[in-house]
Amino acid sequence: MDVSQYLEIFLDETKEHLQTLNESLLILEKEPENKDTINEIFRAAHSLKGMAGTMGYKRMQKLTHDMENVFQGIRNDKMKVSAKLVDVLFQCLDALEEYLEMIQNTADEGTNENEAIIKQLTEILNEESDTEKTKTSVDNKEETSNENEKKFLDIVFTEKEKKRAQDIMASGQKLYGVTVFIQDTCLLKAARAFIVFKAVEEYGSIIKFEPGAQEIEDENFDLDFSFVLVSEEPLEKIKATINDVSEIDKIFCEEMTEIKEEAEDVILAQEIVEENNNSVSNNTNNVIKGTNEKSNVNQPVKQNVNKPVVNRTVRVDIEKLDALMNQVSELIIAKNSLVSISSAESTGLQEQGFHEQIEYLERITTNLHESVMKVRMVPIESVVNRFPRMIRDLSKKLDKKMELYMTGEDTELDRTVIDEIGDPLQHLLRNSADHGLESKAIRKERGKPEQGSIFLDAYQEGNNVIIEVSDDGNGIDVESIKKKGIDRGIITPEQAETMENREIIDLLFLPSFSMAQKITDVSGRGVGLDVVKSKIAALGGDVEVKSKLGEGSKFTIRLPLTLAIIQALMVEVREEKYAIALGSIQTIEDILVQDIKYVQAKEVIHIRGTVIPVIRLDKILDIEPREQEPESLTVVIVQKGDKQAGLVVDNLIGQQEIVIKSLGKYIENNRIISGATILGDGEVALIVDVNSLI
Repeated sequence: MDVSQYLEIFLDETKEHLQTLNESLLILEKEPENKDTINEIFRAAHSLKGMAGTMGYKRMQKLTHDMENVFQGIRNDKMKVSAKLVDVLFQCLDALEEYLEMIQNTADEGTNENEAIIKQLTEILNEESDTEKTKTSVDNKEETSNENEKKFLDIVFTEKEKKRAQDIMASGQKLYGVTVFIQDTCLLKAARAFIVFKAVEEYGSIIKFEPGAQEIEDENFDLDFSFVLVSEEPLEKIKATINDVSEIDKIFCEEMTEIKEEAEDVILAQEIVEENNNSVSNNTNNVIKGTNEKSNVNQPVKQNVNKPVVNRTVRVDIEKLDALMNQVSELIIAKNSLVSISSAESTGLQEQGFHEQIEYLERITTNLHESVMKVRMVPIESVVNRFPRMIRDLSKKLDKKMELYMTGEDTELDRTVIDEIGDPLQHLLRNSADHGLESKAIRKERGKPEQGSIFLDAYQEGNNVIIEVSDDGNGIDVESIKKKGIDRGIITPEQAETMENREIIDLLFLPSFSMAQKITDVSGRGVGLDVVKSKIAALGGDVEVKSKLGEGSKFTIRLPLTLAIIQALMVEVREEKYAIALGSIQTIEDILVQDIKYVQAKEVIHIRGTVIPVIRLDKILDIEPREQEPESLTVVIVQKGDKQAGLVVDNLIGQQEIVIKSLGKYIENNRIISGATILGDGEVALIVDVNSLI
């Protein structure tokens, strides 16, 4: 069976399971006795192992299998959670992420066996297991039998299953517990299990599977499976029947006299099979479906598989799809109405009906746009959930106590923005951990708690999403930045004297500018904040910094909700049309030319107590100047954070909903233009990037 068609699903599911493991391990490190977390970890590791095995990724499967053994030991109270154990498990997750990245890039897991990590897992199992590990051998039947018995006795029942089993035993029927070991050379494990089930069902009915029937069908088990059989036949007859099946290595079978009831939080509880024996047959029949295609399920994915396309899927709430479907049906009704009107005879009523349908169509398209927008929206949680693990690692590496507090993880952003926002946020958090928070000794001297705090807050504000990264650390030393800028020749001493604090802090966003005293693997190369600024600018957003020396810093990122469709003000400069995003516009003013003043040779206007610089779009866009200057100018006041500017335009056309089209890689521009849109008459209008102008 060609499993490459499932590669994209495998990547998405694996990322989710790895994220679950990361989050759960962080909780387990703080709450070693939390049974719910332990069960959650075991479930995720078990699923990962089965998925990797199904896709044919043997190295990934082996590592997750060894991790599962450790989690099983913790779950059965045979091992204790220690700092060393958690560190090794995090190394395992890092190794799995490397496998995943390799698979994502090449559709192959590579050749790294991660023997060092597997060796550490083995050592932990040997050192901390309460029971002595018995060495199994194919030739040692007695030891194998004991191990098999232990395997079978792990089967436990829910309260409902226990009552059913006790009723069966009370009726005089016998319950047999059976564990079957398949030869390791068997290719069709699910088919072999099905044959065993069909054979024993000649003498009774199966009431429980371990693992579940679905997992057996999907071949999500190693080389053994267990089941409980209700029968009146003798034990030896059951054994002989199973032994007659080919490719069976060995079996363990005994009559059950005691029923174990599992705790509520045990995750492998199976639903009891319906009393109707046919339902058991249906379950086992399903096991054989598709097994002919599974003959190659354990073969590695071939190297020539095309590289999977990632980040192309969005999970959508069914209610959003229902709303979308409803809007499309309304659109079809509007289309049919227009067709009907166009085919009717021309009358005054026809013209009135036509205009009504156009208005109706406009409402539908607006609603349709909103519905599609909601479908594209993804919670920012998918990005920020990996940061607690990063802060935990940085805390150990930098020898600083720190905690990350997050709010607003359910704030939604356009998927295209979500895909790009991860790196900037990571840089800002690492910056807070390394540069922002002081050492434990300095914090103690300043009367601060020994544990530093980093905050990541997200919320919606109008048509923008605001993400704030702050800390209670040292803050930004403006004088040190000024000195560094002078030493590197970026600014002169004279310029430094006249620069505001905000302008000096902006130097941090220059490429290769770093305040670190030495280069480490955390920071020091000056490739952090410049990446933040360029990435955010490319997304149509901006970054602001506020800081107070000795108290901490706050980086505020402002991002548009979507990059696809926006409300814009259409303006004219000479004969050309331009669009300005409505979310950036504060007011529109008529300014007399004589009211324009000059500050440091730059034009400014004074409006309601605020001095605002004037930007003449015709000069910026290299458009021919007017032959004669008018007495008054139309100025669009735009804002970026706490900064404002006045854009001088010739005429205002009006507000319009526009679809943003990329200019493509072949058109070089100075970033003043962020894209283009096509107007109703087919004319192309360029979109002015306000962030790059201010």
